[in-house]
Amino acid sequence: MASVGTPLTPPQVRHFETFGFLACRGLLSDCIARITAEFEAVWAARGGGHDGRPHDGTARSCIVPFIDQSEYLCTLLDHPAILGIGAALLGDDFNYMGSDGNYYVGDTGWHSDGWHHEGRHLKMAIYLDPVTATTGCLRVIPGSHQVDGPFSSELHALGQAGEQWGLRGSEVPAVPLESTPGDLLVFNHNLKHAAFGGGQRRRMFTINLCQRYPNDRLPALRDYLSGHARFWIDRAYGETMLRTAGPERRRHLEQVAANDGHLAELSRLAREQMTEPSRG
Repeated sequence: MASVGTPLTPPQVRHFETFGFLACRGLLSDCIARITAEFEAVWAARGGGHDGRPHDGTARSCIVPFIDQSEYLCTLLDHPAILGIGAALLGDDFNYMGSDGNYYVGDTGWHSDGWHHEGRHLKMAIYLDPVTATTGCLRVIPGSHQVDGPFSSELHALGQAGEQWGLRGSEVPAVPLESTPGDLLVFNHNLKHAAFGGGQRRRMFTINLCQRYPNDRLPALRDYLSGHARFWIDRAYGETMLRTAGPERRRHLEQVAANDGHLAELSRLAREQMTEPSRG
């Protein structure tokens, strides 16, 4: 596992490639108090809950994009450790693909955040409350990010785990990634993950990164960005993220910013068809 202030080692990179995740303990301990304060400030500025309505503990509340709302949280994309992890796992020219801030409620069933056959996408998850195996920590199935082979194919039926294996979701063999504030959890979007036993107000936000798309796959990038319309956003990035970006950060923003021009119209259509923006 990664430790504070050190770049990823070759064994850590192989761990991620083989098992699909890393737990970086204490990586953000020196700034977690400020991060937490900024998290709360964003929610207060946005009405304290989902779509401007206070969080009531009955459903997940979500803000997208999230770190883009805070000048300080935007600087996480400039943090040497986060840049180092991104470069080691995705290449020096990786893309920032957005973020989401959450008040989680109850259980989250088994799922993948994507199913990418080409190009690696990863998520960095930052929990602002201690979470354990019985109180809603992230659970992962090592190796389930590999898209080819019988193991991954079988796991695609996780939604019907009770029927297929006679197991409840919480009984599926997995690794619980217990976390304390200051830890950074990193996992491949393809990885099967879940959470069980959590309360009504688990605070967490994520940062999504991916390998830069080659020019011949830019239509696939635009298709991916089309999915952001469900959050009722007109651009992939918030104004603060773009305004405060220096040369290094702009390197990780340029490709997405150049390919999200279709998002506003899709979001307009989504507002006509949905009663509220997506919760995740």
